[in-house]
Amino acid sequence: MTTPKRSAPAPDARRRRRTALLALCLAGFVIQLDVTVVNVALPTIQHELDAATGALEWIISGYALGLAALVPVTGALGDRLGHRPVLLAGLAAFGLCSAGAALAPNPAALIGARVGQGAGGAAILALTLAVLSDTYPPARRGHAIGWWAAIGGVGFGAGPIVGGLLLAGFGWSTIFWVNVPIVVLTVGLILRAVPGTAAAHAPRPLDVPGVVLASLGLAGVTFGLITTSDVPWKPVPTLLPLVFGALALAAFVHWQRRAGEPLVPRDVRGNTAFISACVLYFLSYLAFSGTLYYVTLMFQNLLGWSALRTGLSWLLMNAPFLVAAQMAGKLGQHFTPRAIVTTGCATGALGIAALSTVTPTTPFALAAVGYLVAGAGFGLLVPGITTVAMRDVSGPDTGAASAMLNSSRQLGTAVGLALVAAMGTAVTHHSWNASPYGHTHTSPGPIPVGNLHGVPPQMRGTASNAFELGYHVALGICLASLLIAVWLSAHAFTPRTTPLAATEAKEPIL
Repeated sequence: MTTPKRSAPAPDARRRRRTALLALCLAGFVIQLDVTVVNVALPTIQHELDAATGALEWIISGYALGLAALVPVTGALGDRLGHRPVLLAGLAAFGLCSAGAALAPNPAALIGARVGQGAGGAAILALTLAVLSDTYPPARRGHAIGWWAAIGGVGFGAGPIVGGLLLAGFGWSTIFWVNVPIVVLTVGLILRAVPGTAAAHAPRPLDVPGVVLASLGLAGVTFGLITTSDVPWKPVPTLLPLVFGALALAAFVHWQRRAGEPLVPRDVRGNTAFISACVLYFLSYLAFSGTLYYVTLMFQNLLGWSALRTGLSWLLMNAPFLVAAQMAGKLGQHFTPRAIVTTGCATGALGIAALSTVTPTTPFALAAVGYLVAGAGFGLLVPGITTVAMRDVSGPDTGAASAMLNSSRQLGTAVGLALVAAMGTAVTHHSWNASPYGHTHTSPGPIPVGNLHGVPPQMRGTASNAFELGYHVALGICLASLLIAVWLSAHAFTPRTTPLAATEAKEPIL
């Protein structure tokens, strides 16, 4: 007796699903692109808008602040009002604020537009996974998440390349104008391919205290961590918002245990695999963001590479990321999520270990190997973590779960940049102050970021050594974070020990 095969989806349904996936991938791409594309334009912006150093930092940080603070709000609104309309509203806000940033006449206006971009981006981050989960059943979701993660990762790495190319022929405003056609195309594809009923379900009451506490807590922690790069660990600008944010998040956790309809549904909080995935996302993005920050400083500041050359070198990480992310979806048919994620974390750790040994005199081939191996590792672990996190989440909980997962990623990025930079800077300061020049030149100036311009020739060797020591310590922290992730992933994801696809009928992924 033969088992009847399940019929494949109708061609129209498959075509609509492909179109929806393309739209969600473009949304993820443009959000990640804006994380890094601005960096290469900062010198031009500083000259043309007469921006102070602090304003330049907030042009970058305002975007991260908007993202981190409003992800819980937009996730909750998506569950209440529908995933598609809130996602479209986020895209519209992101596009309009991108145009506002391009037209900004002064630094204050540009910072405001960047915060607005982050607010719109929060809805996109919170709800792309929710819409993807609405669109794809579990049997085909892993491969789709692989594409989503891969294209988003390419956007992150493509930022310096795109920015360098645009600045080579046009003004700085083009790095913001480029978002507008991508947003218009994405909105059109969503209207065409994602049904208005994709997130239709009985809305849960909005947990207003939970939304307020979560947003205030994330905003406080993110603000405090961001300001450490400008005024390291001063009581008022850094420690006060950090303490305030921590207290708000503690109050949020307490409230979630008492609320009748909590912002984070009880089924999500009780899902061990989901909580483990959030912790792994935090650890992996701490390592990822810290590594890219310091490797960029090494090549661009200490070795004098151009922004375009530095960005092009990231292709060595983007290419294996893209390939491995696609492999992760197929490997999910044969291996358990624990095996895939643990392998990805271990591989990423090997890549970072190679990058941690790089010095100004090291052949680039060693850094290239580190890029390739790290890219392959992150290409496995990112879609693997996302797939297992959203595997058992459905219906009215997908928006809140997607928001919580992406909040852990944003916090990992913010903490990674702040913690790694703070530790690396402290080590550089200590090394410089312990040198013979530390007695006569107590301030190392821009040396902690590898910038040796203005340093007298006789001091450059000492300054370079001080930065290198900070670099090695910083990447050691990133490596330790991924090694913790290896241990955690090896002990997590136990509720389902068989491959995800092994229990599902074989149907075309797309």
